[in-house]
Amino acid sequence: MRSAEDLKGLSLLGCNSTHYREDYAPEMLETFDNKHPGRRYLVSFICPEFTSLCPKTGQPDFAKIIINYIPRVKMVESKSLKLYLFSFRNHGDFHEDCVNIILDDLRRLMDPLYIEVLGVFTPRGGIAIHPFANYADPADSEMTAFAATRMAAAFDRAAER
Repeated sequence: MRSAEDLKGLSLLGCNSTHYREDYAPEMLETFDNKHPGRRYLVSFICPEFTSLCPKTGQPDFAKIIINYIPRVKMVESKSLKLYLFSFRNHGDFHEDCVNIILDDLRRLMDPLYIEVLGVFTPRGGIAIHPFANYADPADSEMTAFAATRMAAAFDRAAER
């Protein structure tokens, strides 16, 4: 069981009111310590209701965002992640940029061994866009090989569509 000391940096979880930001807000992300740092395991998040705005037209874009990571010392707290992803609602960026921004923000926040982000955007104008980005600790040869395998699999999935 986690102690109060373990949870002291989490300000959003268990809060009686939730403030939904209307602007991109990476500062909302919070972490907690991984209690199993010696074990490699996968953490997955699926956000089926991601929205952002087209930077040119201002029209809404809808997506399912899938985040997978192998933690090192820090882990992202899920409510803060939800609020962070909601903060893209009025953010104008292309699909590919949103996926890479999410990856970069989470990488800076947690310093995971491995992380990947997939955006499954709803087709608009007859074209579906599914950007995929990943990162592995360059000092860990097993993780860099894993990242290469995952990227190759993403290419294979794209070719099959």
